[in-house]
Amino acid sequence: MMKDSEIQRNAALGLAKSAVLVIALLMPLSAQAELRLCNQSFDVLNIALAQAQGDGFRSRGWWRVAPNQCATLLREPLRERYFYVFAADVFGKVVLAGSVPMCVAPRRFETGEQTDCLLRGFLDAGFVEIDTGDQPNWTVFVAPRPG
Repeated sequence: MMKDSEIQRNAALGLAKSAVLVIALLMPLSAQAELRLCNQSFDVLNIALAQAQGDGFRSRGWWRVAPNQCATLLREPLRERYFYVFAADVFGKVVLAGSVPMCVAPRRFETGEQTDCLLRGFLDAGFVEIDTGDQPNWTVFVAPRPG
């Protein structure tokens, strides 16, 4: 049979464990370091991403992002300051384009070569440069097209 002191000690230990569990559950989760894109347009978007790799760039795609949804493009702390993004709707109309030439393909792709896109079976696309300001976590918002 347990003594009163043992019962009290076990009760205190159980209460302490419960308090630690409640505190752990109530603590906000730290932000996951990642690159995300949120689609605030009315279109389903296909997203391609490019980033520096060695002396060149690696582009890859596609992420499909529904209206009013977000997609995680990279699930790691951002090591580069600049990333490059291209977006087209599901009908192929360019929604987000810039002046940085990269290669894309009609289907899922990844390429480290950004020259002679057409000769290599890729398409030319102009990517937008995204400056993250060296932050480890960044979200790109794509807004509806005007008019």
